[in-house]
Amino acid sequence: MKKILPYIMIASGASLWGIIAFFVKGLGNYNFTAMEIVAIRVIFAAIFLLIIGIVRYPKEMKLKQVKDVRLFVGTGILSIVFFNFCYFTTISQMNISVAVILLYTSPAFVTILSFMFLKENLTITKIAAVAGTIIGCVLIAGISMGDSNITFIGIITGLGSGLGYALYTIFGKFALEKYQPFTITLYTFLIAAIALIPVTRLWTKLEIIMDINVLLYGIGLGLIPTVLAYFLYTWGLEKTEGSKAAIIATVEPVVATVLGVFLYGERLGVFQIIGALLIIGSVLIVNISFRKKRINQSEDTDLVQ
Repeated sequence: MKKILPYIMIASGASLWGIIAFFVKGLGNYNFTAMEIVAIRVIFAAIFLLIIGIVRYPKEMKLKQVKDVRLFVGTGILSIVFFNFCYFTTISQMNISVAVILLYTSPAFVTILSFMFLKENLTITKIAAVAGTIIGCVLIAGISMGDSNITFIGIITGLGSGLGYALYTIFGKFALEKYQPFTITLYTFLIAAIALIPVTRLWTKLEIIMDINVLLYGIGLGLIPTVLAYFLYTWGLEKTEGSKAAIIATVEPVVATVLGVFLYGERLGVFQIIGALLIIGSVLIVNISFRKKRINQSEDTDLVQ
């Protein structure tokens, strides 16, 4: 159980990301822009994390060195803020299905960046799993190649969203060498909130934000698919390779698709079902290969003994 627990945590965190549409749609009904919703998300998350830190983890709120802030600038601004800026720009430039596909190039970015900076092995299994997840995301998005409205800016920012999404895994790995998952999650969202408040000028909509329904959506958005999701993912990331974590996390579009079908009555086509199965299959391939490797290592140890 201990061997598969990190994978369960990563999958759980990604599944919570998959339900984010419920809260985003709710806030969208009150005419908040996409970036304002992002700001609401990180601000509420930062507030929750500060409260949790003061009550439960006061020691983990301290930075060992001031220069370590650069790690959280990486996870907070270069990942969270940069990813959202690129993602929403892509949506404004092209069809949302294309934007989603470009976003989920992130496992490919993670695998390459992990190979370059984290010295993780680039195996055939990982390459095959990445290919499977990307193809699965294409099928889930339900893109029609004959009806694609593609722009150069959209392609660049779309790939930027995939890179920004991947950077959390990379910077998170470096941060985990010195800090606990809670510390990383806290400073990630605290720095993201500090960066977004002056950009979005949310104080001009304070009256709307104080509406009870908006508050409930904001609290839910900041707590469930944010604080809890990132904590679970970071905890799992601490105990597994970054490239594997990124591949497992692609269960998110599967959950989002299921949510759309059952909550919003969206249709699930044959290709989307095949895409979901491809993603799940890729996750299984990674886990099975990992378990075989551990079993072989155990058998070798027994022979030596």
